[in-house]
Amino acid sequence: MATPKRIYSPLSEIPAHLLEQIFLRLPDPEDLARTSAVCVTFRRLVTDGSFLRRFRRLHPPQVLGILDLGGFHPAQPPHPSAPAARALALAADFSFSFLPSRRRRAVQDVRDGRVILVRKQNMMAGELSMFPDLVVCDPLHRRYVLLPRVPDDLVASVERQDDEFLGWSCEPSFIPPSDEEAALAEETAFRVIWSACCKTNMAVFVFSSSTGQWRHLVDGCVYWVSPMNNTDLLVLDTRTMEFSVADLPPGEWSQQDIAIVDAGEGRLGMFCVDDENASDKSYLCYTIRQNKGESSGEWQMEKISLGSGYRYCIGGGTEKYLILQRIEAQKYLSLTPPIMEFCKLNVRTMQVERICAESCGFSGSKAFIYTNFPPSLLSLPTV
Repeated sequence: MATPKRIYSPLSEIPAHLLEQIFLRLPDPEDLARTSAVCVTFRRLVTDGSFLRRFRRLHPPQVLGILDLGGFHPAQPPHPSAPAARALALAADFSFSFLPSRRRRAVQDVRDGRVILVRKQNMMAGELSMFPDLVVCDPLHRRYVLLPRVPDDLVASVERQDDEFLGWSCEPSFIPPSDEEAALAEETAFRVIWSACCKTNMAVFVFSSSTGQWRHLVDGCVYWVSPMNNTDLLVLDTRTMEFSVADLPPGEWSQQDIAIVDAGEGRLGMFCVDDENASDKSYLCYTIRQNKGESSGEWQMEKISLGSGYRYCIGGGTEKYLILQRIEAQKYLSLTPPIMEFCKLNVRTMQVERICAESCGFSGSKAFIYTNFPPSLLSLPTV
C-alpha cells in the first residue's frame, strides 16, 4: 500500500489569529521586521497597533547602550545588542539639537527610550529656581514635551522664608505609569517624580503626561537616604502621605555611593562597592530587607566578588539593572583620560555583563542605561 502524501498549506492560508500567535513568539525584533517584508498579509498583521503593543509587552526592550556626560555609548561586540545599538547611534540625535532652545541641559533620567533633561541655570545671571525647567524627549524620533513649571502653590508648600533650601531630595526621574494608564495601554504616557528638601520640610511632586499637571504624589512608596543626617533611610508611603524613618543596614553605608533598587517580591535592596584594596579583589556589597516572617533579621547582607585589577563605582541604576563603571587599577590615577568600561548587573540574578568601553574623562559621573527597541517598526514614538 502506498504511503499517503501529506498536504502542507502555505503560511498565507493559515488563519490570521494563528499567524498572530506565531509572530508573537518570534524571539528577536529583527525577525519581526523580516517577517513584515515577506508579503502584504504579513506586513498588515505585524504593523497593526494592537499586535505591536502585545509584542512589546511580551518582549522587553533591549539594552542598547549607556548615556552619560560624554554622550551616548552604544553596546559593543560581543554584546548581542551591538548591531541594533549601531543602528540607533546613526538614527537618533543624542545631542538633542531638535530642542527649541540650545541652552545647556543635563540628563536626569532615562527610561523606555525617553530622556529627562533639566536646563542648567545661569548663576551669574541671577537664575536660581528650586524647580528649573524640565523637558522629556525621545531622541530617536526627535520629539519632546516641555513640562510646565511646578505651580507656585506647590512650591510654597516646601519653600519658607525662615527655612534653608538643601536641594533636591531626588533628581527628576521617571516612575511607572499609573494603573489607569497601564490599563488603557497608553504607549506615550509617562510620569515624572521630583522632590525638594529644606531643613525642616520636604515635598514630593509628580507630573502625569495624561493630565499635564503637577500634583502631590498619591500612590506607591519612595525611598531616600536622608539629606539631613545621611544616616537614616526616609520612606514615603504615598498612599497615606506619611513619612517614616528606618535605620540604614549595618556597615558604612552613609559614607558610600549607594543604589536603592527593587529586589523583587516587595523587598528593598541596597548596593555599594567595596574596593578599598584595589590591587586585591573588589566586592559588590548588597543587603536586602526581608519581608516580615522571612528571616530573624530585617537585613540580609551578602558580598559578590567582582574580580581583581579594577576600580569600580556604581554609575546609576534602573528597576532591573545597576550600572557598574570600572577602570584598570593601574591606570586609575593616570593623567590621560582612562578607558572606562560600562557593565550592567541584573539585580535579580546578580549576573554582570559588559556593555561597552570608551575613553572617558568623566570617571565616576552618573550614567544611565538606554533601553528601547532598535530603529524599526517596533520603535514607536514615546512622547
